[in-house]
Amino acid sequence: MLLRLLPFLLTLLAALAMWHFSARNLLRQLSARSAPLAEPGLAPVLDRLRAALGVPSLPVFVLDDPKVNGLAAPDGRVFLTEGFLALYRSGQVTAEELASVIAHEIGHVASGHARRRMIDFTGQNLLQMLLVGVLGRIVPFAGIWIANLITTALAARLSQRDEYEADAFATALLIKAGIGAEPQLSLFSRLDRLVGAGAGAAPAWAASHPETARRMAAIRANVTRWTAA
Repeated sequence: MLLRLLPFLLTLLAALAMWHFSARNLLRQLSARSAPLAEPGLAPVLDRLRAALGVPSLPVFVLDDPKVNGLAAPDGRVFLTEGFLALYRSGQVTAEELASVIAHEIGHVASGHARRRMIDFTGQNLLQMLLVGVLGRIVPFAGIWIANLITTALAARLSQRDEYEADAFATALLIKAGIGAEPQLSLFSRLDRLVGAGAGAAPAWAASHPETARRMAAIRANVTRWTAA
């Protein structure tokens, strides 16, 4: 029995080791390419977020990357790219809209998504191995392709779940901070244009982020429910 389980156990251990190695490598890269955020115009809205959270400071950093993006690191740090700050400095994005991005990334940290993604990543690797083994016998030529298709769809669904949760956290935090959800919605209304999404984007079932219209609808539904309460 143990010998039969050994390949799965080895796969599980290999996936865990791979995730930890990737996480450590990512943290090293982020540290080497970033610096603490020091943008005077953002200080007032960041103070409102900090006060709403009841923390002495926010671990927000600027990542040297021209792309428009925000991310949460496994160690709890939050990053905005230089590309995002360039939009703010040129007047294309407001301080409140950038605060909504930071609130979203804090949502990933507060919800423990980095830890959960480690578990998801490990489970997906194990599932893929099982599917390849089973489907490879049933449909020898297409088995690997079908297994990859299934695990890709599963990974996208789990990632989209995390994005909805981070959006909801951000909305609640913005409301508590007295900023409100409008900056979050206004940024989403033109986010695809700002980040250059559209042509060549992954299909909805394989995308790591939900469709923007669905995210906005979920935010509006949360605002209606919470303000009514």
